Formats: sequence, C-alpha cells, structure tokens
Amino acid sequence: MEVNWQVVLFSFLGGLGLFLFGLRSMSDGLQAVAGDRMRNILEKGTSNPIRGILTGLVVTGLIQSSSATTVLTVGLVNAELLTLRQAIGVIIGANIGTTVTVYLIGFNLYEYALPIIGVGALWFLFARSKRAKNMSQAVLGFGLLFFGLSVMGDGMKPLKDLAFFTNLMISIDDNALIGVIIGAIFTAIVQSSSAAIGVLQELANQGAVTYHQAVPILFGDNIGTTVTALLAGIGASIAARRAALTHFMFNVVGTVIFLPLFIFGFFPELVTFVTNAMLNIVPGSGTWETLNPKLQIAQTHFIFNISNTLIHLPLVGVMAAVVTFLIPDREEYGDEAEFRVRFIDRRFLNNPSVALTQATREMLRMGELVRQAFENALEYFQTRDESLVKRGQVLEETIDNLERQITDYVVMASQKHLSREDSSQAQLILQSLNDIERIADISESIIESADYATKHQVVFSDEAQEELASMIEMTRRAVESALLTLERKDKNLAQKVMAYERQLDEMQEQYRQSHIRRLNERICNGNNGAVFLDLISNLERISDHCSNIARYVCPDSLPEPERG
Repeated sequence: MEVNWQVVLFSFLGGLGLFLFGLRSMSDGLQAVAGDRMRNILEKGTSNPIRGILTGLVVTGLIQSSSATTVLTVGLVNAELLTLRQAIGVIIGANIGTTVTVYLIGFNLYEYALPIIGVGALWFLFARSKRAKNMSQAVLGFGLLFFGLSVMGDGMKPLKDLAFFTNLMISIDDNALIGVIIGAIFTAIVQSSSAAIGVLQELANQGAVTYHQAVPILFGDNIGTTVTALLAGIGASIAARRAALTHFMFNVVGTVIFLPLFIFGFFPELVTFVTNAMLNIVPGSGTWETLNPKLQIAQTHFIFNISNTLIHLPLVGVMAAVVTFLIPDREEYGDEAEFRVRFIDRRFLNNPSVALTQATREMLRMGELVRQAFENALEYFQTRDESLVKRGQVLEETIDNLERQITDYVVMASQKHLSREDSSQAQLILQSLNDIERIADISESIIESADYATKHQVVFSDEAQEELASMIEMTRRAVESALLTLERKDKNLAQKVMAYERQLDEMQEQYRQSHIRRLNERICNGNNGAVFLDLISNLERISDHCSNIARYVCPDSLPEPERG
C-alpha cells in the first residue's frame, strides 16, 4: 500500500496543532474564570500532604493542565508562599488531576466537535462580560481539542500498515524501555502530557499500537511532562528548583517501580482487577474487555498515578530530604538576600489575576521597606549612628529597584486581557508605586538634613524638639495608615489618612510661625532654622504622598490627589 506522506504529515501536524491550541485555549479560559482563586486554593489547601494532593487534583481538574498547576506551584514556592513539603503534595495531586483530560479524550466525542466549536465561537463573538468570554473560550478550546484529535486520527490511519512503524512498535514488545524513551522525548517536545497521551490513544484506537506497546510509552509520557516544571525551575530559588525536581522524581520512581511489574504481568492484572471492580458498581457498565482502547489507556493512566501516589504519600518527608540533599542550601549574602524580589514571578503572567495579586504583595512589601527607611532616617537624625547611613542607602537602592521591577511586571501583566477589576488593580499599583518611592526619597533627604545639622552643630530648643516630635509621630501614623489602607482597601482608614494630612498641614503652618517668633527672640539662629524648616517641610510632603495613596484606593469618596 502506497502512503501519501504529505497527507499523513499535514494531518498529523495540523491535528496536533489544533489539539494543542484547543487544550491551551480551554486551559487559559478556565484559568481566567478561576482567576486568583487558584492561588488562594493552593495556598490555603496545603496544610498537610493529603490536603495538598487533593488541592493539586482539584486545581488541575478545574483548569485542565497539570503543567499550569505545577508551574504555578513552583512560582509560589519561589515566592516563599508554599513550603517544599506543601508543594510536593500539590505536584502529586496534579498528576492525578491530569487524568481528567485523558478520560475526556477516551470518550468518542468527535461527532460533537464541530457543534461545540460553533457554540463556543458564537458565544465568544456575542459575549459581553469578561467571564462569559472566558467561558466561551474554554468551550471553543474543548471543541477544537476533539476536532484536532479527529484530524490527527485520520492522518495516522496508514501508520499501522507501515513496516518501519510496525517494527518500531514490535521493538517495544522486546524492550519496554524503548517505549519509555519514545514517550518521554515526544512529551518533552510537545510540552503536554495530555497531547502525547491523546496521540497514543488515537494510535491505539487505529490499531497501530497494542495495549502492551502503549503502556511503556504512557510511562514515558509521565516522565516527559516533568520537563515543563524543570524548565520553570531554571533561575528560580533553591526551594523552587527542589519542587521541580520532586515532580521529576515522582514520575521516574513510579516508572522504575511499575515498569518491571508491567513486564512481568502484574500491573496489567492490577489494572484489570481495579477496573472491573469499579465497573461492577454501576450495573450494565461492562468490563475491562468492553472498554475501547482509548478508555483502557485512560484507566491505566489513572491507576498508575493513584498507585504511585499511595506509594509516595508516606514518603513526602523522605522526598523532601532527598531533593534537599541533591540541591543543597547555599549561603545567602547580606542585604541582597534580604531585599531581593520575593513575590513577583514571570511564571504567574499567564494568569493576570494571580500576577497582579503577587504584584500587590510585592508593592506592600516595598511599602514596608519604605516605612523602615523612614524610621531609619529618623533614628539617624536622633543618634547620628553612621551604620544607619549605609542601611539607608541599601534601602533606597532596593526600593528603587523594586519600583522598576514591579512597574515592568504590571505592564507585562496588563498586556493580557484584563477584567475590569484587574485593570483597576493594575492602575492602583502603578499610581501608588510612585508615591511610595517618593517617601523613600524624602527619607533620604532627612538623612542629608541630619548631616547638615552635624556639620553646623545645630541644637534645637526644647520647644522646637517638642514640635518636631509631634509632627514625627503624626507622620508616622499617616505612613502606617496609608500602607494599611493600601492593603485592606478600607475607606475608614483612608479617611483617617486624610485627617492626619490636614493636621500636618496645620502643624506645619503653626510651627513655621513659632520658628519665626524664636528667630525674633534670638532663641535659634539661621542654621537651626534651615534644618527645622527642612524637616517639617519633608514631614508634610510625606503626608501628601500618604494622602495620594488613600485617594487612589478610594477615588470615589476622596478628593483628587496632589503631587509633591
């Protein structure tokens, strides 16, 4: 039989492309619908390994992508929001969750693919809300997934009659390790275990691959999918790289255990026994022999992952210890370790809601560093401790760096399709960053004022010291309340910030008059006055930036911001 290689190649590549695009569209749509709830579920549902596994299973089942779940988990570990032990549970659960897609492929829904595409496309075109567009995108992707499988299946029909392909499959019968290697390489290339297993299911359905040839390839598919997590770990923290390595170890160790059991016939017997037991629960649902080849592969994939999970569940601590040994801690160094970017991570950019939540966290951490810079400057003014100057410089450089990185990150996230809520949050972050950073700049000015005071031997009168102490305390409250307003989006706190700002305006005016009186009475001199006026002016400017932040948070209930 002569094979038209152009038809085979074009059908396979086109079908695979449609499948991958459909799978990605479905996953992206579902992720967008889930929004930031995915991150909340992962953070809050991982208190112990069992809950972590269930969490990974649920999240992967919802978004239909174990790779997305694993990459998100690696990102959360990198951001120090999940521990390694918590991440291991989620990663194990993600392997079970991905079986949902394989089961869906197992059902012959080809004849419904075009109607599903039609419904999804029309819904997408006429959808008004962002949520409806995301849901329609998921439906459209679901239809494309099955249409791609249909195209791919038609293209692969001639393979079963090709001597080269038949000999390759027969070689797997003689050496199952060849099948594992084939599966691992193909999955690593397409970066989707669902796609690789879908191809395998189609080959089995066409009769090009027998069940005993498919299982070793299936094991290899599970190993190949870990490449995504390993790539996500590149350039990440030590804990994140350990999490990625755990994913690789889980599937490799599972293959090492179950491949010999398969070769000696024990694993197929286990799969048949468990499947028949499950089918017996529903009368008339058939037996293992009545399942089509695609469902047999789906069932084998499920039982492999469940069995592998049961083996690894008691060994979570051991796995953590092994990857910790393989990727040892390195000594962090000084301020760079303390002040590096912690929460934002490019891995989150595929989900803008999660990315913006992480950017908000990084902004709030930057705000805390700014508060420290302010306190550091005040302490230096009081003590003239030279070590505080170095500390102030490190804080200032770190804050400037954070502002640049957060701004770039939010801009990248904003290039995605944002909901109205996410768009407002992006705008809030970008507006607030400038005012937060300006407080750090003013704190640096306070240090310079202290140096001037030292050089000119400035000593304040008791009255001037009391006035400064009052303004400093009020400014401290304004800064703390502004940062809390940003964190909690609390209208009452925002109004409190505005009240502090008004009081500081009044205090500045009052203390300027007091200063003129002291000059006239020759209680203080020109140098004293220059430092005093600089200080109260800087404190009032800080309160202006605090009030700006409060206005950004509550734009409808507070006046327009000022720039200082």
